[in-house]
Amino acid sequence: MKNKLIALAVTLLLGGSQVWAQAQQPATTAAPTASVKIGYTNMEYILQNMPESKDIQNQITIQRTQLEKNYQEMSKEFQDKLAAYEKGQAQMSDLIKADKEKELQGLQQRIQEFQANSSTQLQTKYNQLVNPVMQKIQKNIDAVAKESGFTFIFNLDAGSGTIPVLLYAPEENDVTELVFKKMGVALPSKQAAAQPAANPTTAKPTTPAPKKN
Repeated sequence: MKNKLIALAVTLLLGGSQVWAQAQQPATTAAPTASVKIGYTNMEYILQNMPESKDIQNQITIQRTQLEKNYQEMSKEFQDKLAAYEKGQAQMSDLIKADKEKELQGLQQRIQEFQANSSTQLQTKYNQLVNPVMQKIQKNIDAVAKESGFTFIFNLDAGSGTIPVLLYAPEENDVTELVFKKMGVALPSKQAAAQPAANPTTAKPTTPAPKKN
């Protein structure tokens, strides 16, 4: 009987020791979470300093100048006909007067439509010229991100008149210089500030004054 009690005590002691040993073992370490590396740049600044940028602005300027010339010609035609109408309306019959007024109204409408179409033409032209360059920039940003281990790269510029996406970021996370080097483009001077892109639709000619009755 005594031997059985001793054996039972030993069994309990060994079992308790195993439980205590298991409790002392460190918990299984969770798999390490992949680190997140965030970079940023200013795509507008890169675009403005691309070799293609000057040619884009030149082409837009040429097209805008031609459209403005056409507008001025139409506007002069309207003003001349309006002046002639006002000068001679007292001697005009009601039928001729109504015909002249209809002509002036039609010409004014053509000018307004020309304005709207001009803005659309300029914007379309600008997009056609800029999109391939922006795709080139994006391709090189992707390459820099992979080579340098960036998880995300944000665009610092949120557009003209808006608050930047990033209000603060360490300077060492700026990948702009890396992108320029990747494309083989000469780095802009440190003093060069980013200039907003010229919006081809901002400068709109004024619609001629409505016909006076």
